[in-house]
Amino acid sequence: MSAFGESPDGTIEILNIVPMQGPGGIVAASCDAAISLAVNEINAGAGFLGREIRTTNIDGGRNPREVAEEVSALLATGMVHAITGWHTSAVRLAVARANASRVPYLFATGHEGLTNELPGVLMLGEHPAGQTLPAVHWLEREHGVRRWAIIGNDYIWPRESAKAVRRSLTDPSAIVLERFVPLGAPDFGEFLNHPALDQADAVIILMVGADVSRFNRQFAATGRADTLLRISPAADENVLLTGGPEANHNFYVASSFFVDPRSDDGRARLTRYRRLHGTFAPALTSFSNMSYEAIHTLRAIGETVGSLDVPDVHAALDQGVQLETPGGSRRFIGNQAQQHGYIALADGVDFDIITRIT
Repeated sequence: MSAFGESPDGTIEILNIVPMQGPGGIVAASCDAAISLAVNEINAGAGFLGREIRTTNIDGGRNPREVAEEVSALLATGMVHAITGWHTSAVRLAVARANASRVPYLFATGHEGLTNELPGVLMLGEHPAGQTLPAVHWLEREHGVRRWAIIGNDYIWPRESAKAVRRSLTDPSAIVLERFVPLGAPDFGEFLNHPALDQADAVIILMVGADVSRFNRQFAATGRADTLLRISPAADENVLLTGGPEANHNFYVASSFFVDPRSDDGRARLTRYRRLHGTFAPALTSFSNMSYEAIHTLRAIGETVGSLDVPDVHAALDQGVQLETPGGSRRFIGNQAQQHGYIALADGVDFDIITRIT
């Protein structure tokens, strides 16, 4: 941020909240590098509302109350224009209360689809109906999956997503095993050794970052990976790298933000990324690509609306304005960005995009 006493008139100050510790910490370096690319691109052009962007990273891997207290202190300076980030929904709810609709808050990862979010909270990531549920039903159609097991971290997003899956199934009893574990749980033996798991055709993983990698390694060690499919809406290339190729067999992931090196946009974005950060930079992953898109979406909102005033932003989005970003045109319905998703299959430590979610 601008130093205290320095005039903020020439800058747009954005707080970016990303975990720097805990199971989500494996995404921090990638997200930071992707945000730097977005900031570099915008500042090298016309800027953001004619100003330079500056970002301040906040550690979102701490207790939600601690994160919210730091955000509140920074907001009290009057020098913060927007908030974005990739972090848990538990952190989002605490930060949204601290923000109290003062500035736009763009949440750049999947969420549980609550209908009572405070004004100013905008969802760039998908809710279960736009991501997890279509992926589940695709596996039913394409692979004949009929019985499911669910394992999730014990907080609001996994629990609400699991409820959404259960409601979407023709036979809710098709979920034969459901367990929730703390963030950072070291061992999944109770789930993996449960007799009910033998009845499942596939596992839905609703966990974060390194927890997904750890689960996949322990899962593969049981010998189930050849016969039991897995699907997650919350894994990126960092998760695959951390788990290792052997842990990723028959592992599917649903996301709207894969970087496809086969596409013109994907190749061009990777080229710009490597030009800025070098060959040995953290991977540009589906999660960090969301962070990149979040900065560009904030810029598009500000440029389209003419300000970042929360009531003005909501009024414009309610009118269906189209926002142009490097990822294409997007608009919001309510506080939810509308976009297509994809299902990919892990191929070693990379993703092979299989189909598009409509």
